[in-house]
Amino acid sequence: MEITYRSDFTPDTQLIIDLYNSSGINRPTADHARIERMYANSNLVVSAWDGEKLIGIARSLTDFCYTCYLSDLAVRKEYQKEGIGRQLIALTKEMIGEQTMLLLLSAPAAMEYYPKVGFEKVENGFMIRRTR
Repeated sequence: MEITYRSDFTPDTQLIIDLYNSSGINRPTADHARIERMYANSNLVVSAWDGEKLIGIARSLTDFCYTCYLSDLAVRKEYQKEGIGRQLIALTKEMIGEQTMLLLLSAPAAMEYYPKVGFEKVENGFMIRRTR
């Protein structure tokens, strides 16, 4: 298995939806237009490919100098535990540089994963939840 990583384009929306559905990530995949807008308004997308098959993605919003919000990290179930998520994070970090903080909100099921890949838990955050 030779995995390639790309950051020079955004994959097709339907490929992203298929990946999300396969990965177990909770996103509004029944709303194609919303997923498309999520990516249209993101400025850093790193994707992982096994040949022509999209197998992983990291979607971020960043200023490339102070803060980066890693909004989505998804890997197809059958490719999980192969280091692909770790590599997507590493490439995101490389692209934003050392002076930029990498921040994310974790799904409850992933709370044990992120400390293993270098994140530290923070207690000083707040949010206003979306209504839909």
